[in-house]
Amino acid sequence: MSRFVVPASSTGIRKNKGLSVYFDEPFVADIKSFADGKAIYLGWGRKKSGFAAIDQAKKAGARYCLLEDGFLRSIGIGRHFPMPMSLIMDDVGIYYDATQPSRLEQLIRDTKLNDAMRADAQRAMQLIRDNRLSKYNHAPETLPAAIAASQRPRVLVVDQTNGDVSVKLGGATAETFKQMVDAAVNENPDADIFIKTHPDVIDGGKQGYLNQPSLVASLGDRVTLLCDDVSPMLLLENVDKVYVVSSQLGFEALLVNKPVVCFGLPWYAGWGLTDDRSSQLNTIAARRNVKRSLEELFAAAYLLYPRYINQGSGARGTIFDAIDYLARNKSINGAARGTLYCIGFSVWKRAVTNSFLRTQSCQIKYVNAIKALEKISLKPQTRILVWGARALAQAHEFADRKGIPVWRMEDGFIRSVGLGSDLFSPISLVVDAHGMYYDPASGSDLERMLQSQMLNPGQFKRAQAFRANYVKTRVSKYNLGTGDLRIDAQGRRILLVPGQVEDDASIMLGSPTVSTNQALLETVRRNNPDAYILYKPHPDVVAGNRKGAVDPEAQAKLADQCVPDFNIIDCIHAVDEVHTMTSLAGFEALLHGRTVHCYGGPFYAGWGLTHDHFPLPHRTRRVTLDELIYAAMLEYPRYVLPPGAGVGGFVSAEAAVSWVADQAARIGRGSADCGNGIAGWMQRKSRKTRALTQVLKEALKAHKG
Repeated sequence: MSRFVVPASSTGIRKNKGLSVYFDEPFVADIKSFADGKAIYLGWGRKKSGFAAIDQAKKAGARYCLLEDGFLRSIGIGRHFPMPMSLIMDDVGIYYDATQPSRLEQLIRDTKLNDAMRADAQRAMQLIRDNRLSKYNHAPETLPAAIAASQRPRVLVVDQTNGDVSVKLGGATAETFKQMVDAAVNENPDADIFIKTHPDVIDGGKQGYLNQPSLVASLGDRVTLLCDDVSPMLLLENVDKVYVVSSQLGFEALLVNKPVVCFGLPWYAGWGLTDDRSSQLNTIAARRNVKRSLEELFAAAYLLYPRYINQGSGARGTIFDAIDYLARNKSINGAARGTLYCIGFSVWKRAVTNSFLRTQSCQIKYVNAIKALEKISLKPQTRILVWGARALAQAHEFADRKGIPVWRMEDGFIRSVGLGSDLFSPISLVVDAHGMYYDPASGSDLERMLQSQMLNPGQFKRAQAFRANYVKTRVSKYNLGTGDLRIDAQGRRILLVPGQVEDDASIMLGSPTVSTNQALLETVRRNNPDAYILYKPHPDVVAGNRKGAVDPEAQAKLADQCVPDFNIIDCIHAVDEVHTMTSLAGFEALLHGRTVHCYGGPFYAGWGLTHDHFPLPHRTRRVTLDELIYAAMLEYPRYVLPPGAGVGGFVSAEAAVSWVADQAARIGRGSADCGNGIAGWMQRKSRKTRALTQVLKEALKAHKG
């Protein structure tokens, strides 16, 4: 097997430990550890480290491989996101160097697409268009005012960073950019011309060729310099023609069916899809001597040329893993743009929620009470975030006066391997811009999704696959409990009654008629006098952390068996029906194919899937279980894995389930439950102290970063 060698000059590669996932084995610092001629020297493109890799490989009689970011790279620009979602490894040249062959060029010329590759290319192209993905994906989905106001044809001229190696190796100079903009002006006399500044220039890190007000002014009043940070694909959708030198935006323009004029020699030029104006076109003519379709170019450049990361496992993945990750993180980043004031968050909640809230476009500020905001001058795109219902009324009163939104936050439906009240950090939380899922009167985002969403075949398929895997892995919200559950019902119908925390907001807001565990047991027994009833107290109540204990004498009369120590999934599998106020166990029972009776208004009731004893007339739509799963598990929550797991950022529900299942199997589902009594209490206090210390360390590290 080949070994990868990183020259001493390649400090950037050496420091970026995450890059090792792209290689079959860890790279080493020198060749002394092996002398079998199987070394591959790594360097970064046509830069110092790349030249060093080539030089050392030649001296050692070995091979070299040049690295570059892939075409779907990250949420933000490189200096803020050092770990790319895709990486190019070229053992022939590098794609932007038109002076010699590259592996990409060979792939375009020689690869013949089979039906599976063509289908993958078409699917990936459509997903990129649908989600407006580009190399960087941090820019807002807001069209610049000048573009929106234009009433004439719109021509886009794409600037690049001054000194970009792809310009020189693409057969261009600074003069080429001047020739390009002159051509755009002269060839489109009835159009408005827009010069797009490069994101790295907007970010302040570099200079461009055309971002000079004096130059723009000299070109006439039809020419506008666009310094807005805007989604590249949104911009391309709203122009009629695109001029580039060697920018990747030229290929993205082809993806949205725009005519592209090339003044340089980018990798996608010379194949019959672009209007090629370079004076050095003859230098590539012999190598790029066939016509290729857009699908063929895409398959070579996006499917075959790069390597990708799976965002959940942190291991090698596919383009679809990268698309899924970038689309999700881009969507959350865009929705959170602005300033978020978090009201009344404890030290613990501040630490564990930070990674669920902080995005490149969102500034987080924690304040102890609403009154602290009275003295602050609030900026545009300001929002208030409240956990639970404690400060909700004051937040709404203040927000109504100021004309700003109130968002709410809660645990998601796959939370942790252990209780939140025992300070086990969550891996899922929900942020709701309209209400909260446990309050059926609030008009939550989840309820709105279920009322209006229309799933496509791919989304149905994903929901079905998720349910199958969820059931197989036996994941639940807390993943606690163990043992061999034995029931002797003697042929009677078996019902499960899951207890809840009685002062929880989901009971106070979602179950006003039956609102205590004892009342629920009494109701279920009265309606089912001959049934065998299992009662499972809520883990937080069993641990002594929350309110909800049932009088032992009443419990003995109403329930045939109390099962506090068993895993909720084992309990669900053992019964015919689940009867609940608003417990998530009812939703989990639906996923496991059980009949569910609801005495309150949980998010999963009122859609035709449950037997409802509490009216929810405003939920007028009938949904399938797949539609419920897609909204509640795949779209509504945010999932974040602990530090060191995956690649960071917001991961998929599938990745979260996989992580929880692995954790539960590794540590044992019951090991997070310290038991009852003094010994259990002391163990929980000790574990809480350790957990709080660790999470505060992580929060301090993030703050310093």
